[in-house]
Amino acid sequence: MQLQKELQDRRDVPATRKSLWSSLFGEMDVRAYTMVGALVLLWVLFGILNPTFLTSRNLSNLFTQMSVTSILAIGMVLVIVAAHIDLSVGSIVGLTGGIAAILSNWLGLPAIIVILATMAAGAVLGLLQGWLVAYKAIPAFIVTLGGMMVFRGVLMGVTESKTIPISDPVIGLLGNAYFAKGFGIVIGLLAVGFLLWSTYRKRSSRQKYGFEVAPLGVDIIKVFFLALLVGSFVFVMNNYKGIPFPIIFVIVLAIIFYFISTKTTFGRHIYAIGGNMEAARLSGIPIKRKTMLIFVLNGLLASIAAIVLTSRLASATITAGNMAEMDAIAACVIGGTSLMGGVGTVIGAIIGALVMTTLDNGMSLMGLESFWQYVVKGSILVIAVWLDISNRRKGVK
Repeated sequence: MQLQKELQDRRDVPATRKSLWSSLFGEMDVRAYTMVGALVLLWVLFGILNPTFLTSRNLSNLFTQMSVTSILAIGMVLVIVAAHIDLSVGSIVGLTGGIAAILSNWLGLPAIIVILATMAAGAVLGLLQGWLVAYKAIPAFIVTLGGMMVFRGVLMGVTESKTIPISDPVIGLLGNAYFAKGFGIVIGLLAVGFLLWSTYRKRSSRQKYGFEVAPLGVDIIKVFFLALLVGSFVFVMNNYKGIPFPIIFVIVLAIIFYFISTKTTFGRHIYAIGGNMEAARLSGIPIKRKTMLIFVLNGLLASIAAIVLTSRLASATITAGNMAEMDAIAACVIGGTSLMGGVGTVIGAIIGALVMTTLDNGMSLMGLESFWQYVVKGSILVIAVWLDISNRRKGVK
């Protein structure tokens, strides 16, 4: 009876009682808005300091550059949410990129075989590390730190410390091709259509079960703002050569893993494991199997990032992927993922990757020496972790 009364009370609350400010921002993560605001300020700042930054050509290159970090961050966010860490993804990128180059250049295998074998190699490396973490109870920090050194050493051995070029035109297209401008327009229209459909579906679902909904005008403002972002992105990309192919990789993988992390039992189990492992164990969640699968997916995504990077460079080198794990971890943390586990989103990780790439691109255009780039990115990472810890302490109080 009490539950029925509460539901009835919810139905009786008019939607218009929520203020416009509360409807727009009250239910959203303040940190996500902060990062978007910081990203806009960075773009404005770099645009003022160097007008080249905001040109269509540079922004197209920026989004292409962020693709590798974004793909790695998508996998890393799952690992961190589960309260683990993976320091080996940069070396996995280097090793699997070397494998791709060897299969393509030395053995002359078709592109599809090279791609599938490279992805399988990444998944196997992730499986090995995940098994050690999950079933042998070795801390992920130690396992992946060892993996970082072992995989880099294997790369040097199998490639004989040489740069191996890739001349296969199909593989070359994966990291350097652009979609026709008409394709970008179609993608933009589909994205806006999806926004309209998902907003309508969400409102209908909340109304059906008697939950409070935001005023219609608020949802219209949100959809309009997001549609404006989509339209601006397509316009800027089409103003140069079209949408870069690597960005499609990022978009597709982001959609897939956003769905996995938010709409599936597996995704809910990951958050439960990271939030309270003992409670997850008592709830019957197979923690070991889920943990191992997380590392398999992370290794798989690292191999996809390797394919994109190797294609962009048209070669595999022993330095490929060097420090990439740091950029991926920083992107996750900047995007709101907590190193303590249980908190984090794929979208936030993408925003974080864009922030990291913006810093790299903008400081390079300004001609800053590389040591300043390390100082700035490292400082931002420390500040992001500090903010996360401060917010958690406030929550405890």
